[in-house]
Amino acid sequence: MSETLPSAKILVVDDEPDLEALITQKFRRQIRQGVVTFLFAHDGQEALDSLSVHHDIDMVLSDINMPRMDGLTLLAKLQDLADRPSTIIVSAYGDMANIRTAMNRGAFDFLMKPIDFADLETTIDRTLRHVEALREGRRRQSMAERAHASLARYFSPNVAERLAGDASGLELGGHRRDLATLFTDIAGFTSLVESLDPALLAEILNGYLAEMTDIVFAHEGTVAKIVGDALHVLFGAPGDQPDHAARAVACALALDQAAEDFRTRWRVRGIEFGVTRIGVHAGPAIVGNFGGGRYFDYTAYGDTINTAARLENANKAFGTRICVSETAVVRAGAFRGRPLGDLLLRGKQESLRAFEPLTVATYDDVALSQYGDAFKKLEAGEASALPAFAALVGLRPDDGVAAFHLKRLLNGSSGTRIEVR
Repeated sequence: MSETLPSAKILVVDDEPDLEALITQKFRRQIRQGVVTFLFAHDGQEALDSLSVHHDIDMVLSDINMPRMDGLTLLAKLQDLADRPSTIIVSAYGDMANIRTAMNRGAFDFLMKPIDFADLETTIDRTLRHVEALREGRRRQSMAERAHASLARYFSPNVAERLAGDASGLELGGHRRDLATLFTDIAGFTSLVESLDPALLAEILNGYLAEMTDIVFAHEGTVAKIVGDALHVLFGAPGDQPDHAARAVACALALDQAAEDFRTRWRVRGIEFGVTRIGVHAGPAIVGNFGGGRYFDYTAYGDTINTAARLENANKAFGTRICVSETAVVRAGAFRGRPLGDLLLRGKQESLRAFEPLTVATYDDVALSQYGDAFKKLEAGEASALPAFAALVGLRPDDGVAAFHLKRLLNGSSGTRIEVR
């Protein structure tokens, strides 16, 4: 018998009184080395009782003709077990009818009596290799199922399915890649938490996060982290997405619409749910699984990630809900929106131009053109920028961005460089 296989436990079912001693003698070396362990039963019923106690039996070697319960009946009952062992049937020479019945009932192999122990050793070895192959298949399936359950928390279903089939995708470690990243946060959420009943808070937050993650997955994004009410989303990781920036911008707009609809529904119920602010940036980052043996986290690190988080925060200053970097805008290609300014973000030495993406429904073409003219005057340092923004505010009193620039100009500021803390 090969000794490369893991230790095996075999149940021998036979009413011959001398068989236990013979098998113990013939396999004494393997038994002593722990390669194999034999258990013995004298009929089918005793075998079932033994199987109910010993759940780790790998293989059953059973005679056909036995008292109380014969081998064929035992074989039929073994098929009802969740983890049924592989079975070798032993029969008298020439009893092909019983052998055929045994194979039809799920026997893996058969031996003829009188037993040739060299043949028995070869048959046991072959059967145990089959058992080990089944075990390995179950292990791989279990790993894939666990991986899929874990990945489904972060990735869209199709991405999770692809990664679950590749265990290397779960290994600890990181690598550098170009991506787009998106951060969301709810304004005033801490105050809302302190004022609500815990059960109602759970209903609101769970409903909100379910809608947000569904939208992310619809755009094939990766949820790298959920912290309280905030989402950190990646595009272009773990798999390549050449259009990662376009996906991020489209996702941001979809998240914004869903969040506003969510706010409206809860306002009807008397709950003032804060606006969702979103920051989007694109660039290089280190992505991968980071952590230890008991815990790991698929996430991303680097200046690109920090910048996206700063852009989310910059919405507070402008009264906007989405703030996208120029890098992401350029990579996205077709983009409808307006420049906010050249932002000097916290912790940065150089300014970064940011944009607000817009839909026709939120900002029509005429108003967008008027804003573009006013911003060009602001950029050029022209005195006419002030009346241009004043006119915009007159036409659209709810335009927070135009009001922001008008206030700056009235306070003596000029140009498009804006420090955001």
